[in-house]
Amino acid sequence: MIAANIWHWWLGVILTGVGVLTAVGLVAGYLKSVTALKHPLGRRQGDAEL
Repeated sequence: MIAANIWHWWLGVILTGVGVLTAVGLVAGYLKSVTALKHPLGRRQGDAEL
């Protein structure tokens, strides 16, 4: 039964990694979305003065 213990341990490690990557991806996507709304792509104010 030692194989079952090792398998469950690795399964937990993999699922933890997937969960952490998912959380980081969600936070990064949210920040990208909020920043895009605050600073839209297009003419910047400094470009008009040149």
